Amino acid sequence: MKHPFSGMDPYLEHPVLWESLHARLIVAVANQLQPQLDPRYIASIEERVFIEDEDLEIHESRVEVLDSYNEMKVVALIEIVSPTNKAAGPGRVSYRAKQGETLARECHLIEIDLLRHGRHVMCVPERRVEFLKPFEFLCCVNRWPFRNRYEVYPRKLRERLPRLNVPLADEDPDVTLDLQSALEQVYVEGRYGRRIRYDQPCEPPLSSKDQSWADEQIAAFRSA
Repeated sequence: MKHPFSGMDPYLEHPVLWESLHARLIVAVANQLQPQLDPRYIASIEERVFIEDEDLEIHESRVEVLDSYNEMKVVALIEIVSPTNKAAGPGRVSYRAKQGETLARECHLIEIDLLRHGRHVMCVPERRVEFLKPFEFLCCVNRWPFRNRYEVYPRKLRERLPRLNVPLADEDPDVTLDLQSALEQVYVEGRYGRRIRYDQPCEPPLSSKDQSWADEQIAAFRSA
């Protein structure tokens, strides 16, 4: 069953659930794109590894679009931002380093931030999106070689997540990533409706107005 919200389910941001959600969403994104990428491109799931708290090894997945006609060159990289990327520490340093490497290459960068909390970490300068506020979620497409141009998709809590244009190589047309569809698929397959405690306040907290709205959506969901 579809989750209670028309956009991002804010309860999925809970720290206990996020790591599982991130892993599943990366797979869903790759699987959704692959039929559109055939026969030339491959949606590959890769990992970035960094050390946190000296002895804790963290693995974070991303999607790389590889060009099989050009020695498996990475033509686009899709990142889903994690809490560790938005907080001071090794996770943010590692994310920024990979971001810088990508921007220095002939590679498109697509960033997806579904977290309401934490510092801005995306390649689009924060000052460029200030005038778009208020929003809770942000996606950005940066196309090589136009590094000073950004296609941004801001979304409020109550809005549907966007369909993103994912660029490829040469003059091949963009493919479409329906982020909302991917999230809803993950919600069902991961049985998050059974795992989320909708009777508890959201974590991180919502404003009182948004929590009241969320409670109304959940009540309607349960009575359907």
